[in-house]
Amino acid sequence: MTDDTRKTSRKQRRDFLAKGTAAVGGAAVGTGTILHAPAIHAQDTVKLRMQTYAGAALGEHVVKPAVDAFNKAANGQAEIELFYADQLVPTGELFRALQKGTIDLVQSDDDSMASPTEVTVFGGYFPFASRYSLDVPVLFNQYGLAEIWDAEYAKVGVKHISAGAWDPCHFATKDPINSLEDLKGKRVFTFPTAGRFLSQFGVVPVTLPWEDIEVAVQTGELDGVAWSGITEDYTVGWADVTDYFLTNNISGAWAGSFFANMDVWNELPDHLKTLLQLAMDSSHYYRQWWYWGGEASLRVNGEKMQLTTIPDEEWATVEAAAVKFWDEIAAESEIKAQVVEIFRKYNEDMQKAGRPYRYG
Repeated sequence: MTDDTRKTSRKQRRDFLAKGTAAVGGAAVGTGTILHAPAIHAQDTVKLRMQTYAGAALGEHVVKPAVDAFNKAANGQAEIELFYADQLVPTGELFRALQKGTIDLVQSDDDSMASPTEVTVFGGYFPFASRYSLDVPVLFNQYGLAEIWDAEYAKVGVKHISAGAWDPCHFATKDPINSLEDLKGKRVFTFPTAGRFLSQFGVVPVTLPWEDIEVAVQTGELDGVAWSGITEDYTVGWADVTDYFLTNNISGAWAGSFFANMDVWNELPDHLKTLLQLAMDSSHYYRQWWYWGGEASLRVNGEKMQLTTIPDEEWATVEAAAVKFWDEIAAESEIKAQVVEIFRKYNEDMQKAGRPYRYG
């Protein structure tokens, strides 16, 4: 679709929404009481194109239930057309496509879609920023990250709708990992910032299209993945081509968000904005229990991968390296320093709160 076509589509959407508002007002003025809701569903439905970072198998859980619920509740007034990883544009071009209006909505982490913001480095897996999935929504909704994300994306013409948690970040590999030495030279599919951090331990980060990962492990192009927890490994097929799962993780939860093109968002009437936010919140809730239960169940009952662990005293060197990495990131800009300070404050609070928030 060309830019001119997208502009025409947006104009048609504005005209449609204006007619719908006028219909409501006319009914109220003409009768004093609205006996029947305006037949907006009989007019052209507002189409919203969304692309997710996830492939189809994973998308069935991390986004499709929320999209289906929105489409049903919108009752013909609006419809989200869902596309999976790389179907419209490569994941690394999602932000640019969203900003231009080629895509209306995106589900991704900031890091993977290469957002040109000061907060991009914190999307996905920022090393040891969280220990549990509930840390992410608390950081955004109670410790101020939501306001920072909203402001940073508004600067570049994108609406940050909401953020939520996914699964922790673990290694799934063809060879067993029992020490940091075993990580050296391993070619691993991972996120940009996670790869930047892990490279100091000899890991070789590799970037490939999401749908190519399983074959790349089979052919030896990759030695494994550090992109998810065990639930995704089983769901998307990676557990079929990797033999070992490392129980140590570099983050307790992936931080991802829903975004909208700012012009598209501003054109939506308030009730559809609210409905969209509710649908996204339902997606965040679904993932909370789906991942949390799945991670435990598959460690205990899964039969495809053998669990390995790097001893705590050795893994402590990775955690110490994360503290230095935070300092390195904080030195890059005022906004990054502000976010890092929030992470520090939050983790200090959780440590002082003790069980069940933090152990030891």
